[in-house]
Amino acid sequence: MSKFYLKFTLDSDATFGRGEGVAGLVDEEVEHDEFGFPYLRGRTLKGLLVEEVANLLFALKKQGSDHYDKFTSAANTLFGVSGTISEDTGILRVGDARLPKPLRDMIRYQTHKHPKDVNRTSVLESLTDIRRQTALDETGRPDEGSLRSMRVILRQTPFEATLQLTRTLEDTDMNLAQALLSAATLAFRRAGTGRNRGRGALTAHLLDETHTDITEKAFNLFQKEVAQ
Repeated sequence: MSKFYLKFTLDSDATFGRGEGVAGLVDEEVEHDEFGFPYLRGRTLKGLLVEEVANLLFALKKQGSDHYDKFTSAANTLFGVSGTISEDTGILRVGDARLPKPLRDMIRYQTHKHPKDVNRTSVLESLTDIRRQTALDETGRPDEGSLRSMRVILRQTPFEATLQLTRTLEDTDMNLAQALLSAATLAFRRAGTGRNRGRGALTAHLLDETHTDITEKAFNLFQKEVAQ
């Protein structure tokens, strides 16, 4: 089996929402674990990658590219074919995007060493902030009852997710898979609530099993394939 890593850093504040708030505190809370570490669910991250791949394939088809079928096959291998039986669900398993492991390990150590000072709440508050916004009426005044609060993960926060292939691919198929993943990684520029309104900007990179950044190298292959 082969493994990749998707690393990204937030360029703007983001909310990886969990679909509910905390009474008396925020209307929309971020997804976080028992230590207070915010994270992006693997299922959500996979959906975002699938969306970017679909956009790339649409562009290739629109251009009448001879490589549309080849990259569509690679996409189906990685992500599966929507609406088909379980054995066609794809070989790519996307893990949760979490803070880098060394940082999480260090903070966990501090929670055990200084539990009164470093705990779930303090960790969450150190990595996030609360933003408030309100709608305006036709006169430009705040609309009564529209004030909402949302917790945001602070910009410059780094995340990393594991991309695991459940079976080994032949060299040619692996090259295509890497090329497609790199293109999707570069196209992956936003995540979280409000991403379609300019929030949750990020910069992402694709790494191999040795944690070597292969984004540019693999994307060059994508460009070369498309240009042929």
